[in-house]
Amino acid sequence: MRSFIAILVGLVVGIGAAVGLGAAVIALTPAPIVRVTPAPPAASVAPVAASTSPAVGATPAAASPNSTPAPGASQTASPFPLVGRPAPALTAPQVGGGTIDLAALRGRPVWLVFTGTYCPPCRDEYPLMNGFAARYAGTGLVVLAIHVREGEQTVAPFVTSLNVVFPVGLDQDGSRARAWDAVALPIHYFIDAQGVVRDAALGGIGPDLMAQGLASILPGATVTP
Repeated sequence: MRSFIAILVGLVVGIGAAVGLGAAVIALTPAPIVRVTPAPPAASVAPVAASTSPAVGATPAAASPNSTPAPGASQTASPFPLVGRPAPALTAPQVGGGTIDLAALRGRPVWLVFTGTYCPPCRDEYPLMNGFAARYAGTGLVVLAIHVREGEQTVAPFVTSLNVVFPVGLDQDGSRARAWDAVALPIHYFIDAQGVVRDAALGGIGPDLMAQGLASILPGATVTP
């Protein structure tokens, strides 16, 4: 019996010693190193560049404002309705006798002026007109002055005092001036040999504008002020 107990105690002691030894071994054994591999970074997505191609069906851009306009622009129209048109008919009693008839002068260039002695610029133009009439008589030029709403008793002494060398007519009722759109005086019309009004001027004009008008109806002539 004592032997059995001794054996049992020995077993218990041996088992305890074994357990203790095992615990000591576990305690002294180093823990394994666990390596954590970091997750790979998310792949970067390159931004998508905006397309420079126009969208299908897009309306093209408007032309640059600096683009050159197409040629063919019309010239500025004359403020005188008769310019570029056949001259209206004109007949008038002439100072000193006879009749002025514009139709009878077809084939010759005509400088026609509606004027009046009561108009200071009109009076000032007479010496210049007289000089042009004399200088360009060789071209066939005819200068005509029509006095609006005046009688011969007023006009005749005036033209005599200036030694006027061209015909002067009378428009006592103003009907001729109205037909020629002569709403203000003096007004000048330059009519070519074919009877077409080529130029016009309003107001008391100087030798430069007179020469310009004459140049439009005297082709080939050098007209100077």
